[in-house]
Amino acid sequence: MTIAFLFISLFVFMFIGVPIAVSLGLSSALTILLFSQDSLQSLAIKLFATADHYTLLAIPFFLLSGAFMTSGGVARRLIDFANASVGHLRGGLPIASVLACVLFAALSGSSPATVAAVGSIVIAGMVRSGYTRSFATGIVCNAGTLGILIPPSIVMVVYAAATSTSVGKLFMAGVVPGLLLGFLLMLAIYVIARIKKMPAQPRVSVREWLRAARKSLWGLLLIVVILGGIYSGIFTPTEAAAVAAVYAAFVSLVIYRDIGIRECPRVILDAARLSIVLMFIIANAMLFAHVLTTEQIPQTITQWVVEQGFSPITFLLVLNVVLLIAGSFMEPSAIILILAPILFPIAMQLGIDPIHLGVIMVVNMEIGMLTPPTGLNLFVASAVTGQPLTTVIRASAPWLILLVSFLLLITYVPFISLGLPNLLGMPG
Repeated sequence: MTIAFLFISLFVFMFIGVPIAVSLGLSSALTILLFSQDSLQSLAIKLFATADHYTLLAIPFFLLSGAFMTSGGVARRLIDFANASVGHLRGGLPIASVLACVLFAALSGSSPATVAAVGSIVIAGMVRSGYTRSFATGIVCNAGTLGILIPPSIVMVVYAAATSTSVGKLFMAGVVPGLLLGFLLMLAIYVIARIKKMPAQPRVSVREWLRAARKSLWGLLLIVVILGGIYSGIFTPTEAAAVAAVYAAFVSLVIYRDIGIRECPRVILDAARLSIVLMFIIANAMLFAHVLTTEQIPQTITQWVVEQGFSPITFLLVLNVVLLIAGSFMEPSAIILILAPILFPIAMQLGIDPIHLGVIMVVNMEIGMLTPPTGLNLFVASAVTGQPLTTVIRASAPWLILLVSFLLLITYVPFISLGLPNLLGMPG
């Protein structure tokens, strides 16, 4: 009865248009009030206590770092460096756009931020160079999903908080899959460009390439600071987020001087707004997960799955289907916090590595950012380009075939995710 009421009330609230975060909180609160011995006063305490996790402190710092990098012109310098590196290939501008997304993803930790920062510059440039707006939009929209796969990933931080796994190991597990997906996107573009005889940019001289590399160096160094600091043990992932925020502010204000001191309050306020929205979703989703755990729902489902004799292959297939459906309707962090407590015990029972499970969930969330009706990257790309949402959906749809194929590869070849962290001997 309790389980049925919890989920039915959640879907009823969502169906009548209540925001997902509020729906999660209301359904959880009603379930606690009607079926639990807890008092009304304890509800507020539980709401804050569920989000009281040290790992989650990394999220506002990574968002602040991304806000400074986006406002400070780092994206433009990364795009110039990418163009100088691969622009001379057939289809060079689209390939450079993917490379720019890979680089910026390693700074922002957010897919929408990657689409907005890179797309606002490269889409217009591709159109001026003879590419269709639809083709350019589809590429950036899909490549922007790398923002939650390549570290530092905010979604990975949320997964780590929900499952008590290592953020550092998750970050390292996302490096090879992220680079592989970027390479596959660039390879697909190159093949299409060769077939359709798309234009190539003139090859830049070594001096021009070095100039572009020098200008982008301070932005690229942030990747080294974050991952190098975490792996070397100089600081924890949460501390790395704080270091990244200070470094990004220093680069934007002192090194590049693209923004002034007077603009800092605006940048901080933008990051604060995003942090508040995301943390409100997380707090309510963790309250929902708390109710699930209290009612022994994950344990019940785990026992049922084991009794059915599901193999790891079958379970992972069902897992992907469930996550792809959920990704079409909900925000990634909420999905992770609701489903991870249910799926994690089952995966452990079946011998699936928790880090591998995390990467699978993140790749599913990538695809969810591109599927209507709530795919956030679609809305960001529509706002950046001024195109109708339906046009953006049609532009992005063909590339989903590649992403789904990549998902299957990641799901059933765990070495892609686990090879690097195991090679580095990182603790789980």
